[in-house]
Amino acid sequence: MVDTKTQYLNIKTEIDSAIQEVLDSAAYINGKPVHQFAEALSAYIGCKHTITCGNGTDALQIAMMALGLQPGDEVITPSFTYIATTEVVALLRLKPVFAEVDPKTFCIDPESVRKLITPKTKAIVPVHLYGHAAPMEEIMQIAKEHNLFVIEDNAQAIGSTYTFSDGTQKKTGSIGHIGCTSFYPSKNLGAYGDGGAIFTNDSSLAETLKMTANHGQNKRYYHDIVGCNSRLDSIQAAILNIKLKKLDEYNAARQAVAASYNKAFSVNENIITPFVAPFSNHVYHQYTLKVDNEKRDGLVQYLSEKNIPSMIYYPVPGHRQKVFQGMSSDVTNLEITDWLTDRVVSLPIHTEFETEQLEYISKEVLNFLD
Repeated sequence: MVDTKTQYLNIKTEIDSAIQEVLDSAAYINGKPVHQFAEALSAYIGCKHTITCGNGTDALQIAMMALGLQPGDEVITPSFTYIATTEVVALLRLKPVFAEVDPKTFCIDPESVRKLITPKTKAIVPVHLYGHAAPMEEIMQIAKEHNLFVIEDNAQAIGSTYTFSDGTQKKTGSIGHIGCTSFYPSKNLGAYGDGGAIFTNDSSLAETLKMTANHGQNKRYYHDIVGCNSRLDSIQAAILNIKLKKLDEYNAARQAVAASYNKAFSVNENIITPFVAPFSNHVYHQYTLKVDNEKRDGLVQYLSEKNIPSMIYYPVPGHRQKVFQGMSSDVTNLEITDWLTDRVVSLPIHTEFETEQLEYISKEVLNFLD
């Protein structure tokens, strides 16, 4: 699905040099590259503060801890996403409330959110799924009306730009009260191990986020709040410093692959290619098709036989997961989410594609679905 090895080989000299500098310094934790990366990432995203951490799931947990959410508080988030988004809600003994998604963008539906708000609702966690932005302007308006926090899950859409109705633009992750992202190796901005980051424009909240990620302390051995231990190591930060400079180039390469797929599949009306809303560009963390539910699983098997990887993200949505039974909202009638889980399939997409590979994949998909 990705080709991180070839991507590394193309930047090997820079990466190896950056890693060697960390080894020479022996500052493996909280070294200079960590601070450099946080500063560069803040400038790229367009936010005042970036707090690095151990992974994207930690980023979400730290965000909810820093906001002071209490057991029993309700958090609205889409069911159609990776479990990490809702897992941290349950971990903190909050109540996950599953919202419906837009069948075109796969992202949270604002009207569904409105219907789910109760006096116990404290936060909304929109997910910028597959690389497409959630409808943040509407989400922020709802949050303002009901005095709710917004935590953006930007793990799959770093580099995506959101355009507001007045024409102003912001990077995803910088719009809500807090933004969270992941640097898992397969992400558009991927480390060579785990890593994550948290964004905010609120200086007071930034201080709490930093303390929460560092054992609840801002002075060593003086612990003012309950925190955790989550940090990005210096080697990963050094790698990400190199790759951040290439992120726009990488996203453009993904967009070119998507354009090639779109053109190839336009000849088959039964293949629904990714939709791009006017308010978002798409950075294609995943290239996800919708196909007939009777053919989807057969397509996956056929592609496997042709040595073409594919993935179903996500076959079991949150509201159907056993772990959330009894702790989630009573909402189980998410028709669009259930419809999508039977029809979505993601094809390989990355920055190192060769024309022959793309043509082969497209041809075989069409061979099966024609």
